[in-house]
This record gives sequence, C-alpha cells and structure tokens, in this order.
Amino acid sequence: MTAKPLLLALGLLTLAACNKPAAQSEATAPAVPAPINAPAAPPTEAVPATERKTVEQPTLKAKALDGTDYDLAAHRGKWVVVNFWATWCAPCRKEMPELSALHAMRNEIEVVGLAFEDIEPAEMKAFLEKRPVTYPIVIVDTYNPPEDFAIPRGLPMTYLIAPDGKVAKEFLGPVTAHDIEARIKEG
Repeated sequence: MTAKPLLLALGLLTLAACNKPAAQSEATAPAVPAPINAPAAPPTEAVPATERKTVEQPTLKAKALDGTDYDLAAHRGKWVVVNFWATWCAPCRKEMPELSALHAMRNEIEVVGLAFEDIEPAEMKAFLEKRPVTYPIVIVDTYNPPEDFAIPRGLPMTYLIAPDGKVAKEFLGPVTAHDIEARIKEG
C-alpha cells in the first residue's frame, strides 16, 4: 500500500471514531447523576437581566436625591414620564431642560429622572447645580435596577406611564415635549 491510500484510510477511521452513534447523541445520551453534595438546580431558570421586560403596570419606590421617597403609584391620575439617563450621555443632557419645563408647566404631567450610572450623590448634586431640573432625580443601582422596568438597552430610555399606571409608550433615544404631548393626545 502506498502512503496516500494509507493516509486516506487513517483519516476515515479517525472521522468515524469522532462520530457518536445515533443512540448516544447529546439529545438522547443518558443523564449523568449529580454528585450527592451538589446543590439542587432551581426548578426554572431566572430570566437574564438583559432579557427582562417592563411590566404592564410597573411599580417604582426609591429614595430621590433630595431625600424624599418617590413612589410611582402616588402619581396615579397623572401622566408620568420615567426617564432613564446618565450625566455622560449627551442626548440625555440635551433633553433635560425640555423635560424640566414640561414637568413645571403641565399639571397633569410628572417627570422623574432615573440616573442609570455609578455615581456618588455628591457628584450628582454638583452636576445638577450646573444643569438644574424641576423634577426628582433617583440614582439607580446599575447592578440592581428597578425590577418592573427592563434594563435600558440604550440611553436615554423613557417610559410614558398613563394615569391608570400602565405603560403607554416606550421611547428609546431622545424624547421631546412634543413627542410626549402627541402620545398623550392619542389617549
């Protein structure tokens, strides 16, 4: 036998050895029992945080930067703008004055800013001295964000909550007072 047919035969034997028989495929292979001391697996796997969805009627209770308690449910009967933002986000900074004016000028609309970044309260207060707003600011723990809202897939991320407490609209990216008022007019 020459070298080429010998190498070909060896290659085929190697490939054949790599293939599992149909009865032993991963889908049908017998389960290997867990060690006796292994912790029991949870009955269902938790949804990864990146796949978490906003609930239809979210709740939000948090301490605002000014020390007051913010409770989304206390604002039922009004439209509420829940705005996830960060100091380093240029589009977020650009929309702040407009959201602040909307909050100050419209009695039926409330705004709350959720600062989605790792920042110390003193640093946030210094930032807000230069860029003041009329609405409450809550610093959100990026490792433990509000459970009823999806983790923002970009900033700014804004939710318009209807007077009945349900999410009326999600806005990804900058939002204007006109955008919010147009959605409110739709009902």
